[in-house]
Amino acid sequence: CYDEDTNAEVDFNVVMTSKGEFVEIQGTAEAKPFSKETIDFLLSLAEKGIKQLFQVQQAALETA
Repeated sequence: CYDEDTNAEVDFNVVMTSKGEFVEIQGTAEAKPFSKETIDFLLSLAEKGIKQLFQVQQAALETA
């Protein structure tokens, strides 16, 4: 969403494999620098979300 993107303090992209290995990590500060704690928090959120996404995709494949 454009509104969310323009209000974000950090743009942070994470790509992972289904085994939990990182393919890409990219983060950019918008207005001011961000801390390592922010990186750790965002990576934790990304790992959780990506794991959930893989579970949903696997369930969809099993019912197809």
